[in-house]
Amino acid sequence: MANSKTSVVAAIGGNSIIMVGKLTAFAFSGSGAMLSEGIHSLADVLNQILLLVGIQRADKKADGQYAYGYAREVYIWALISAVGIFFLGCGVTVYHGIQSLLHPPEQLTDLTFALVVLLVSLLIEGGVLTIAYRELKRAAGDKPFFQYLKSEADPSGVAVLLEDCAACVGVLIALTGLVATHLTGNVLWDAVATLAIGLLLGAVAIWLIIRNHAILIGPSIPAEVQARVRFIINNQPSVESIKELKTVMLDNNTYDIMADIEFHGDVVARALSEQIETAYPGIQSLDDFKKFAATYADDVIHALGDEIDALEATIREAVPQAKFLDIEAN
Repeated sequence: MANSKTSVVAAIGGNSIIMVGKLTAFAFSGSGAMLSEGIHSLADVLNQILLLVGIQRADKKADGQYAYGYAREVYIWALISAVGIFFLGCGVTVYHGIQSLLHPPEQLTDLTFALVVLLVSLLIEGGVLTIAYRELKRAAGDKPFFQYLKSEADPSGVAVLLEDCAACVGVLIALTGLVATHLTGNVLWDAVATLAIGLLLGAVAIWLIIRNHAILIGPSIPAEVQARVRFIINNQPSVESIKELKTVMLDNNTYDIMADIEFHGDVVARALSEQIETAYPGIQSLDDFKKFAATYADDVIHALGDEIDALEATIREAVPQAKFLDIEAN
């Protein structure tokens, strides 16, 4: 998760600087939109710290208590982060926006400093957004980018990308509200901008909550990857049919694949035909036959095991994320 960690650390640094500037601008101007943007950046910083905690804990090695490792911790912390965005970012901002609509201030003080802070914020947010986008684009490779974001991308990277997108849009909304307030003298524009920023944060939070909730339940691996696994299994000469195929996405880089397969008995028998022909003349009594049967049974098991090992190696070569494979012979 090194790529996501780069994006998260960059976002924490950028948003910390922006947060201080926005809250200072609010203190000078009294603008509700600036307060909303300050709260927005504060929420981003706190939530990105949570994402960083998740990334650090997800890198812990598997142990006796958690045989599959701790990779899913990143989803738990991403979910906590999304809930934080909803209540701290959206809740507080919407409340302040409603209060400003119901009880608007008589007028705002000099907005010059606030406008400068917003323009600088837009540049910094844009830089952090570019870092997050490039890291995710590199990870997506040749896959359709938006489909990758929806089903496969690391939730920490997606969270940073969405939060930075929302931050850039939020700055533009705040700029619009302040400029409209300055030109018309009507402070309701500032209140409307405050409310719009809160609703934007709510939309981002809900999307992140839904996505992380779905991953924590344990979805199947992407359909195209599952089709590739089926193709590989069905094209093995020793395989007669797939009785059942179950897959679980433990995290974006770890798949658990369970397959119940019916093998061709004659393929295994042909592999052992030379051994049977060699042993046949030596079977002169019931005891000879029992010894042969016991040896042959072991050889069948070993031959079937070799077929399964070869199949697992082929699957892992085509799907590196298939770190856990459970193939059962029917």
